[in-house]
This record gives sequence, structure tokens and C-alpha cells, in this order.
Amino acid sequence: MFNYEQYKESADYIKNKIGELKPKTAIILGSGLGVLSDEFEEKIIIKYKEIPNFPISTVEGHAGELIIGKLNGTQIIAMNGRIHYYEGYDLKEVTFPIRVFKLLGIEKLIITNAAGGINTNFEEGDFMVINDYLSFFAESALRGTNLKEFGERFTDMSKTFDKTLSAKLKEIIKKHIGRVQEGVYAYMKGPTFETPAEIRALRVLGADAVGLSTVPEAIIAHHCNIKTVAVSCVTNMAAGVLDEILSYDDVKQTAERVKIKFKEIIKEYVKVIEE
Repeated sequence: MFNYEQYKESADYIKNKIGELKPKTAIILGSGLGVLSDEFEEKIIIKYKEIPNFPISTVEGHAGELIIGKLNGTQIIAMNGRIHYYEGYDLKEVTFPIRVFKLLGIEKLIITNAAGGINTNFEEGDFMVINDYLSFFAESALRGTNLKEFGERFTDMSKTFDKTLSAKLKEIIKKHIGRVQEGVYAYMKGPTFETPAEIRALRVLGADAVGLSTVPEAIIAHHCNIKTVAVSCVTNMAAGVLDEILSYDDVKQTAERVKIKFKEIIKEYVKVIEE
């Protein structure tokens, strides 16, 4: 359990490193999507291990660094690599960066992830804007003592994802790719891929895609009153949808295939929501 002073210590360290930069938008880059980091100008890179109290990402494809600079002329702070529950961290550690972002003055959060497609109308390489989530198989990121400096004890999650921000993102994705998906993201604990039976159950419950991240961060962002939008890159179809063995290599290969479009979409999007 972290206290307010520990979040503040991390935020103060970052403020000292970035000087006059005051980004209002943060991005979490999901598996295989760290290529966006190449597009930053005048960037400052801070390794997670350098920041007091900050957890360290251990997954291949997650660099474990904050990137602060200009993306398409807009000041942005990006997590190049996230922290997952399945790495052995508890959810307070997984979501630690979000509360630090709040203390840095972040007002909007863009969450990206790689996900498995449950909806059989989806195709590998599709982008799905998340409009809701399922998460009752995992503990809440708000479990434990409430820190009133960030938000209230009980939080209404009916509008976790900002509709205006989501609508703008859908428009830009459709312009660049010709199609856009929207749906419900199911959060599972991992690190295993789900079983075919679990996927069938999630489909009955209304899930369109499944993954191992995003929901804890979105819950804390909403608790902190940070406007949030989330998008999944459907890097593979979920277990049992196709008669194939799933592997993390498939995730990376699909992310590699769509990376140019992904960069174009996010670069345009950060400019639009800043105006």
C-alpha cells in the first residue's frame, strides 16, 4: 500500500527532470506498440528504475521507461511499457503511475493494448475502441484504504471511458483503416491465454475482446477524474475462435504489421484532442 507522500515523491522527481514541460495528456503503450516512441521530438527519457517507488516492467516488448516530449507538436508523456498483475505485482503497483500522472497535471489518458478477439466479426489487425469492460474475475484496483486526495471511496464506473474522446478516436481510426470496431473488453489476470471454455463464457457475457491489462489503469484514472479513452489492437483471435495454438509471437507479429497505421492514428489523435 502506498501513501500520498510516495506518489508525490515520484511526481516531484519527474517534474525536476522535465523542467518547463507540462504535458496534459498521457499515453500507455501496449504490447508491441512501443514503436510510437520513435515519433517523439525533443524527448526526455526516464527509466522506471530511476524513479522513486516506481514499479519496473519485466515483459519482453515493454521498454520500462517514461518518454516526455512533443508528439505531432503536442506535449505528451508516454509509458513505453506497462506493469501487469501477472508479473507478480499487486494492483496498487500496477496502477501506481496513474496517480503520479494525476499529480503531474495529466487531464487525459490514452490507454492502448494488444487483445484477443472474441467477437467473430473481428479480424486480426482491427482496432477496437473500448466502451465498457468486464472485470469481476479480478480484485478491484481500488481495494484497500481510500486516498481521498485522489477521489471518493465509492466510484461510479458507468462512464469509465469518455464518450467524446472515444467518438473522435473512432473517426480517426476509420479514416486511416477504413473500418473501426467498438466493444466490451474483458480483463483477465493472466499470464496464460484463456481457455476456449472461458472465451465462450465471456462471449455469452457480452465481451468482444480479452486482455491482461487496461482495466486497473482505467479504474484508477476514473477515480482520479482523468478523462480516459482506450483502444485495443486485435493481435489474435482468442482461444477456440480459430483452430490455432496461441503464442506471444503472434501478438508481436500483428503489432509489427499495423505499427505504421497505429503511429499515424495516435499522432493525429493527440493533436485533435488538444485543440
